[in-house]
Amino acid sequence: MSLPASPEPPPPALLVSALRAAGCVFAEDEARVLHASARDPDELAAMVERRTAGHPLEHVVGWAEFCGLRIAVDPGVFVPRRRTEFLARQALAHTRPGATVVDLCCGTGAVAAVLAARAPGRLHAADLDPAAVTCARRNLTPLGAEVHEGDLFAPLPAALAGGVDVLIANGPYVPTGELPLLPSEARDHERPIALDGGADGLDVLRRVAAQAPRWLAPGGRLFVETGEHQAGTALAAVRAAGLTARLAEDEDLYATVVVGTRPAL
Repeated sequence: MSLPASPEPPPPALLVSALRAAGCVFAEDEARVLHASARDPDELAAMVERRTAGHPLEHVVGWAEFCGLRIAVDPGVFVPRRRTEFLARQALAHTRPGATVVDLCCGTGAVAAVLAARAPGRLHAADLDPAAVTCARRNLTPLGAEVHEGDLFAPLPAALAGGVDVLIANGPYVPTGELPLLPSEARDHERPIALDGGADGLDVLRRVAAQAPRWLAPGGRLFVETGEHQAGTALAAVRAAGLTARLAEDEDLYATVVVGTRPAL
């Protein structure tokens, strides 16, 4: 009779203490991730130094967990947030296998990766940031998705117009005046282009909504993440573009998604 496997030993107490002293709220969890990711003591020491200096954990180890997937994240690239898992689940619930899906402002491609892995179809993703595109290609190309570099719809194949079943846009929605209030991990280590949503945070959302009817198939849906305090204005923008609109919210994740639908013919 074999003995049950012993639990993973806790990370060294000094590592946890160093992280806690640097202000890491989840020091024990982060210590385990760092300990498991480092190939040798020297690399672990370098990782801890970067983390305690304020670099996001995901940039330090090179990946983020998102909906059970490991998503590659390069330094400087927007880190997929846990709240955005709600956006992914909302889109996935309305994505049938074989659907045509477009993910704008895709960043690392985390949301698109969830859909590609669980409801394979014809998937395109796009981002304006070359570094994010490089990351997204690493995450999405093995899943059969095409990743384009450019501004919103501009780099997409023209043949997609009028045939997109699911359109996702997780663009920047932080009002410009609130950028200095962001945690330093975002403010100092992620590109402003991935954070700054303009005066009221909805510049990108309005641009996406205005063009969405041209790209969506009849009955196709648009999914956009936004802030709770922006929800009313975001709904109005989607409705002004000719889509029906509703809100989906998750209080635990503090997540708000606007769902717009192009009327069926």
